[in-house]
Amino acid sequence: MELTDASRIVAGAILITIVTIQFGGWFLTKIARGDVPMTEFQKSFARAGHGHAGVLVILGLVGLLYVDQTGLEGFWLWLGRLGIPIAAILMSGGFFASSAGKDRTKPNQFIAILWLGALSLAAGVLTLGIGLITA
Repeated sequence: MELTDASRIVAGAILITIVTIQFGGWFLTKIARGDVPMTEFQKSFARAGHGHAGVLVILGLVGLLYVDQTGLEGFWLWLGRLGIPIAAILMSGGFFASSAGKDRTKPNQFIAILWLGALSLAAGVLTLGIGLITA
């Protein structure tokens, strides 16, 4: 199975972002040691943001192995190719942004970023899945 140039470039860019996920893991160790003061809510959103980033980046890479095997074209091809990686950015970013601020105990208005990410994820996986089934 050979990747198209577009999928290969996207995969390379996604792999480079893994360094930011590694940084997030290091930051979580600082939180766990108590070096960064956070509420329990903020700690849980930090863990969720980090976890979603890692899982969705892997899912995005796997999706790239399949997207070029579909009959998708144009907008639908790009939605199948980028929906999951964009979701990784938006969902993890939504967890972090909506919990930012001193002594926060509930999400702020930036929780909307998380839901945009969930929409991107749903659109990406549905498009890719349907594209594979109908190929």
